[in-house]
Amino acid sequence: MARTTTLSRRLVLKGGAVAAVGFGIGPRFLLRTAAAASASRRRVLVALFQRGAVDGLNMVVPHGERRYYDLRPTIAIPQPGRAGNGAAIDLDGFFGLHPAMASLAPAFAAGELAIVHACGSPEPTRSHFDAQDDMEIGEPGERSARDGWLNRHLQTMLDPHASTVRAVALASQMPRTLQGPAPALATTSLAEVAFGPPGQGALARRAVERMYGTRDDVLGTATRDALASLDVFASLDQTPYVPANGARYPASDLGAQLRDVARAIKGDVGLEIAFLNTGGWDTHALEGGAEGQLATRLRDVADALAAFRVDLGEHMAGVCVLTMSEFGRTLAENGSAGTDHGRGTAMMVLGGTVHGGRVLGTWPGLDPAQLADGRDLAVATDFRTLFAEVLVHHLGNADVATVFPGFAWQDAQRLGVIA
Repeated sequence: MARTTTLSRRLVLKGGAVAAVGFGIGPRFLLRTAAAASASRRRVLVALFQRGAVDGLNMVVPHGERRYYDLRPTIAIPQPGRAGNGAAIDLDGFFGLHPAMASLAPAFAAGELAIVHACGSPEPTRSHFDAQDDMEIGEPGERSARDGWLNRHLQTMLDPHASTVRAVALASQMPRTLQGPAPALATTSLAEVAFGPPGQGALARRAVERMYGTRDDVLGTATRDALASLDVFASLDQTPYVPANGARYPASDLGAQLRDVARAIKGDVGLEIAFLNTGGWDTHALEGGAEGQLATRLRDVADALAAFRVDLGEHMAGVCVLTMSEFGRTLAENGSAGTDHGRGTAMMVLGGTVHGGRVLGTWPGLDPAQLADGRDLAVATDFRTLFAEVLVHHLGNADVATVFPGFAWQDAQRLGVIA
């Protein structure tokens, strides 16, 4: 049925990594960052990559499709209104949220959460690595490109008054999407951006300053700029952080990372891009339905994002959270009560600039003739259509041709995700 709906401590800069342990730090860390901090507030994009290919059909359930239930006899999410607590949470009479994502339902009802279903890459690869590269680089099939699309965005939005910490990845290494000439910082925890064990940071810092900071060359300038970036986050860590409005983050890595990002946003350090990863989505076996492996991961994402929204409060007005995953999973469950690599999936957009309360895009349907390769939810929306709308209408960058080379963007094709 086709349907169109209103549907260890590590610091990395510019792709160079160094473990900041004891007094040791390498010169690759000391790469050039932006010039000076700015007190002006900017719109912020928080990009969350669900690595491993999330099952979008169980995350955002097409409960209006009979074939969804026919081909998933043990893992399908019951239709809304069914007895028990395991039913989908109805969104619009056709789609519903997985019950483990109940904490995000208020954001959808408030018009701050939009969903784009049957979204993905036009490149038909089912390789995790290739598909992730395609999505992070923003040029499907051109994996040799050196810069990621978020780095190209930063390059095209140069500002002499920008903060030294415009872009941060909460990761052990720089993701492809932030690799490139524009400065970026990667760390596993903003709360631990410091040199060495507690009590030794000041001594380690002085050692670095003596080795590199007094040089009258590019390396010396890079050292001073890099240390300035660390100082920005160190200033946030002087008092214990208490989330606002009674927000309670889950006790998980993602919960801690989003709490760090919320603190940085409220601290007005000039952050523009925050990139986060969450794994565990490659559910080939024992995926589960309303409960189980997938439900546990979805609950963590939903509860972390819901706490982030509540914690930010009025600050959420200038924030957009964009979720992504390299591809979806097969319509039919396999013999191991799981799902295999597929094509289209669901992506979420949450924030104060979002025109939400809708599932957006063209729904291709699940009848045999409508499936990709006869087995998968087809890609009806190129991920670049969604990303470009966020780029233009949230981040204010109209240079789509540079950020997404070869993509023919027209504003008339926008989905209406951003108000």
